[in-house]
Amino acid sequence: MNVLVCLAAILFLLMILIGGKKGARSFIALFLNFSVLFLATLFMTDPNADPILLTLIASTIISCITLFFINEVNMKTKTAFLSTIITLAILLFFIIFVTEHTMTQGFGEEIEELSIFSMYIGVDFVKIGASMIIMSTIGAITDVAISISSPMREILLHNPHISRYALFKFGLSIGRDILGTNTNTLFFAFFGGYLGLLIWFKDLNYSFGEIVNSKVFSAEMITILCAGIGIALIIPITSWITAFFFIRSRDHHQAK
Repeated sequence: MNVLVCLAAILFLLMILIGGKKGARSFIALFLNFSVLFLATLFMTDPNADPILLTLIASTIISCITLFFINEVNMKTKTAFLSTIITLAILLFFIIFVTEHTMTQGFGEEIEELSIFSMYIGVDFVKIGASMIIMSTIGAITDVAISISSPMREILLHNPHISRYALFKFGLSIGRDILGTNTNTLFFAFFGGYLGLLIWFKDLNYSFGEIVNSKVFSAEMITILCAGIGIALIIPITSWITAFFFIRSRDHHQAK
């Protein structure tokens, strides 16, 4: 416990020194987002609750905290929030389709250790699996959205006569630069978090085909791929929405 407190204190001091007030808000936002996810997970244990609906509500709240609490309410955060919601809605149908047809939900290789317990817990594992993927992608999607809309705002301030198409192309250019790095971040986060699982596969002499076809590995790879698809989708969506509203706002002010 003392180690956790010390690490949290070091993180807080660094965020204050580097980020100032925004760094402090970012630190507080970590605990707020964790509280939202924790409460959503608790409600999901209720058999009468809809995990998809709870996930959408939690994702919306997390997006509001990440965008509006940390970066305040302004044009760039509004367009980033709208882009996040649209991308999430598109991705939701795709994730539900994938989870239903890949059948990666439910218990995996650890079924032998759980054989003494009842397998009936009264929740829909397909929806739970979809909710897990959505929660895994919401942070990356929101991060990409604000990473695109913020520099687009800056380029408009420095070049107020830029056209909508040129601003849109600038957003796409930024998106291409961060696409690969964000996808790699998701990929290496999987290997970092599941290194013990990979070692376990090696100790059990799993072949490459058995590893790829194992439920645990497949479920995590599907999560990474869906998150990557979400990151790729939000780049043109954010670029277009931001360019549309920024240029419309500029033209409106010039007309006055």
